[in-house]
Amino acid sequence: MRVIGRGSKVFDAAPVRGRLRVMESTDDVLELMDAGAVGVIVLLRDAGATFLAPLYHELAGIICTGGTPRSHIGIVSREFQVPCAMGTRFSDDDDEGGGDGAGEPADGTEVELDCSGEEGLVRG
Repeated sequence: MRVIGRGSKVFDAAPVRGRLRVMESTDDVLELMDAGAVGVIVLLRDAGATFLAPLYHELAGIICTGGTPRSHIGIVSREFQVPCAMGTRFSDDDDEGGGDGAGEPADGTEVELDCSGEEGLVRG
């Protein structure tokens, strides 16, 4: 797996792997509640989103393209000990991360979220 994105990790956490689910609305959360969220790493854009609350106890990780570790998602992920990277940027053609988002992985892709170093790394 190669680095496809970088963000600010919320806390130190060992790498986790899972199936990526892009979350845009409460409908996505309801669907995932029915299907089960064990082993899922969610990707979302709204750092203040509270709609993930029913899933925290099942999630493998959270990747957010906005916000900082002090955002609502960051604070709650730390309390639930769910690895989380905030302000994540994806690369489209290199291993540097921070690209224009063209390299954002598709829903259902197997990814790894690594928060064990200085920053949160997404590998795919």
